[in-house]
Amino acid sequence: MACFLVSVAEAVVVKVAEKAAKQNELRALEKNTEKAKEVTIPLSRKLKWLSNMLLGGSVLLAFEHVWHGEIVPWFPFLTAMSDPEDTAEMLHEMATIGVSMAVLVTVVWIGMCIAADVIVRRPEKTPAQTTTV
Repeated sequence: MACFLVSVAEAVVVKVAEKAAKQNELRALEKNTEKAKEVTIPLSRKLKWLSNMLLGGSVLLAFEHVWHGEIVPWFPFLTAMSDPEDTAEMLHEMATIGVSMAVLVTVVWIGMCIAADVIVRRPEKTPAQTTTV
């Protein structure tokens, strides 16, 4: 019913963290520190990946809820909010399904970040090292 709101809330928090990380990276570049000269994927870019994954999934899930009539264009917008019994069921769904979806997306993002860091740190092959068969 409203499980997508958990991912939206996480995406908002991640977006704020992304902006803060971007400011820190810009300050490091201005100070010309050694950390700024490293060849890595910046944290702000990785956080942008996470926020895009969370928001993309949330938009698709919200569309599905609109399609099934669980979200309406009039107040209270969520049909489960009109009845206290349905509200309790909605909050339970948010606590179980919504949180587990957000955790799964975050775990997949962590795997993406690890894989990206491994790829970036790989040494480049010189033409002499490549073989043609």
